[in-house]
Formats: sequence, C-alpha cells, structure tokens
Amino acid sequence: MGNVRSSDAVVEQRRRNVLQHVIEHGGARIDELAERFEVSLMTMHRDLDELAERQLLRKLRGRVESYPSLTVETATRFRVGLRVAEKEALATAAAAEVRPGMTVLIDDSSTVFPLAKGISAVDRLTVVTNSVAAAQILAGAGREVVLLGGRYRGEFDSCTGPDVLRALARLHADVSFTSATAIADGQLFHPIQDYAAIKDAVVESAARNVLLVNHSKFGKTATFAYHDVRSYDLVVTDDATPEQELAAIRDAGTEVRVAPLPETKHLAEESNQ
Repeated sequence: MGNVRSSDAVVEQRRRNVLQHVIEHGGARIDELAERFEVSLMTMHRDLDELAERQLLRKLRGRVESYPSLTVETATRFRVGLRVAEKEALATAAAAEVRPGMTVLIDDSSTVFPLAKGISAVDRLTVVTNSVAAAQILAGAGREVVLLGGRYRGEFDSCTGPDVLRALARLHADVSFTSATAIADGQLFHPIQDYAAIKDAVVESAARNVLLVNHSKFGKTATFAYHDVRSYDLVVTDDATPEQELAAIRDAGTEVRVAPLPETKHLAEESNQ
C-alpha cells in the first residue's frame, strides 16, 4: 500500500506544534524537528517553508529560529491551537467580571476566544469586537454583537484601521478584555502598529479594563509599545508566571488574579526544564 497523505487537519496541528516548540525553545535543528515529530526531513522542510512564508519563524541553513523578541503575532489558524490550557484557565478566571446587561468589548486576541464562549450564556449582553471569530462565537449563541468594521485582514480574521478607531472613540463599554503579545517591565508590545493602536483605543473606551496574559508573554518585547499594566484594572494570568512579575504588576497598583493550570500542564513543563 502506498503512503497515505496526512489530512489537512493533521498537517495543520503538526505545524502548530512545531511552531510552539520553536517559540518555546527559541530555535531548533531541522533534523531534530523531523525526528521529534516523526516525519521525513522533506515533510519537515515543507512545514517550515510554510511557517517561514507566513513570517512565523526564520528558516536558516539546517535550523530554524523564532524571532528574537517574539514579535510575531501568529496567524489566527495557528494562534487558536497554541497554549489552549492556559487560555481556558484565564477565561474561567476572567468570566466573573461579566454580568447580565453589560456592554463588553473584546479585541482580536485568540487568548480571549475561550472567554467569548464562556460568557455567551450571560443574559442581555452586548458585545463589541473587531474580531470576526469572536463575533461568530457570540452571535451563534444569540448575543447582541456589534462588529467594528474597517480594513479586513484575512490572516487575522479581524478589522483594523481608522474606521475601527473612530468607532471605539464613540463607544462606552462596561468592561474590556484584551491580551498582549509581549510584556517587559510592565510595558505592553505588539508587532503590528494597527493592532497596537486598537489596544490603545480599547482602554479609553471601557470603564473597567482586563488584561489576559499567560506566563509565556513576560520578559519579551515587540516592535510597537502601547499602554503599560497601570492602564488596566485587572491582570489575569496563570500560576506559572514568575512571582517577581506578579509583584511588579501589584506594585504598579493593578490587581492580579492568578488562574491555576491543570496539574498535567505543570508536570509537562517541569519535564521540559
């Protein structure tokens, strides 16, 4: 029997796993990746060529590297498959901020997608977002959704640009939920200027602002700086975040809520150290 070609779903999941491995380790040899993921060297080169073409990693002779400051905001179809346990833990911890009748603002962050699912059962919500994915999650549950239109960016399944910013300037939400690509010394960063501008505007459009960010985002930077943690009322993170990072946020006057990760996740991280 000839070789059976992997399904698109299997290939996509493998590429997500490869990308996460490279991000977490900063780089890897291509032959080691092929061995780790049990595929041929040719198949691994195809996977890496695809990831490199999307500017999710840098492919060099015999090895690949993540971008030095982790400035890559990965495409939506890869982001949603990364660090699922952390995202779900943060969503569970943050959901208590939402009550019936609120106007809730959600930005284009895969970290908040599980939150969108979690609050979809809350009565009389109005949710405002520039994320098509988040809008579909909530509209499918019968919630009132306002989609902020502008320049549609298919790679991220969301809208950016001056139309989004003007809409945010006229908006008053009860609470906002956003994430960050990177945090260093309390400063937040994003690799794409349009999205950094939206995150800036979101903070000005809500009475209470909540930042959801897992432990992997700390100690990193990206090209465009925007608000720091003092602009947020609450930071929700996981219990793998270093204590000194938590203390720095509290010292800035911002509340911290720490979500426990599943025990299996901790054991896996310890085995990789």
